[in-house]
Amino acid sequence: MKILDNVKKIPGGLMVVPLLIGAVINTFFPQIMELGGLHSAFFSKAAATPAIAFFLVCVGSQINFKNAPEAIKRGGVLLITKFLAGALFGYVVGRICGPTGFLGVSTLAIISSVTNSNGGLFMALMGEFGDSTDIASQAVMNINDGPFLTMVALGATGMANIPFMILLAAISPILFGCILGNLDNKIREFLAPGLSILIPFFAFGLGAGIKLTNVVSAGFSGILLGIIVIVVSGIPMFFADRYINRRPGYAAAAASSAAGNSVATPAAVALAVPAFEPLVEIATTQIAAAVIVTTILTPLITTFVAKKVGSARTEKEVLES
Repeated sequence: MKILDNVKKIPGGLMVVPLLIGAVINTFFPQIMELGGLHSAFFSKAAATPAIAFFLVCVGSQINFKNAPEAIKRGGVLLITKFLAGALFGYVVGRICGPTGFLGVSTLAIISSVTNSNGGLFMALMGEFGDSTDIASQAVMNINDGPFLTMVALGATGMANIPFMILLAAISPILFGCILGNLDNKIREFLAPGLSILIPFFAFGLGAGIKLTNVVSAGFSGILLGIIVIVVSGIPMFFADRYINRRPGYAAAAASSAAGNSVATPAAVALAVPAFEPLVEIATTQIAAAVIVTTILTPLITTFVAKKVGSARTEKEVLES
C-alpha cells in the first residue's frame, strides 16, 4: 500500500491528513483518547506540545548563525503586516457596523482571528515548501500567538506587555537546536530528518483538540470568518512578502490562517475589557470554526501559490537537476 505517497499527493497532506484524523476521532470517538498512560500521551492533544518542541529543536539545528537576520526580517514583515491588516479591518468594521460587526461576525472575532496565525501549520507548510530560514521566522511570528496583539488592536494598553520569559520559552527550543547545529555539523545532519518526520505527530495532536461540530454550530458566520482571515491577511502579506522580503510569496499564503490558540482570545480580552463580555461566547465559536476552515484552505492555497510563483523547494530542485 502506498499510503505515504498518496498522502503526499494531497496539498499539505503530511499536516492536513493527520490533523483531520485527530479531529474526527476527537469529535466522534473521544473515548479512544482516554485510555490513559502512553496511549493517551500519544493519541491526544497533549502530544502536540512536546512534538512541536522537538520539531523546533530540529528546525533550529538547520539554521546557520549568519542566516538569523534574514529569519527575523521575513518573520517580522509577515507579523507586522498581518497585525495591521487585522487591526485596520476590524477598526473599519467596528466604525461602520459597531461591536456586533456584520453578517453576525463581531469585531472581537475578526481582530482575534485575523491578527493571529497557526504556527504549527505554518511550520509544517514551510517544511514542505520552504527552507530552514522560513521555518525559523516563526520564532518572530510567535508574538502573535495569544491575546497580546488583539488587546493592542482593541486599545487595551494596560495589558499590552509580553513577559520576557514567555517569549524566551517560545523560542528556546529553536535556540537550543541552533546552538547544537552550529557547534557540530554532524548534529545538524542527524536532526535534519526530524523536519518531516515530526510533522504528522504534532498535526495529529493539534487535530485531537478540534471538534468538527464547531463548524456546524457556528454556521455561516464561522465559515465567513475563516474566509475573512485568509483574504484580509493573506493578500497584504503576499505583497509584503514579494516586495519587502523579496520572496516568492508562498510563506505569506502559509501564514494566512487562524491560530488554534486564538479560540481562547475573546475570553482573555473580556477580562481586560468587560464591555466585550457579551460577545465572548459567539466569538469563541466562530473562531473555532475559522480555525478549522483555514486549516483546510491554507494548505490548498499555499500549494497553489507555490506552484504559480515558485518556492524554496522548487529552487532546490532546479539547482540539483
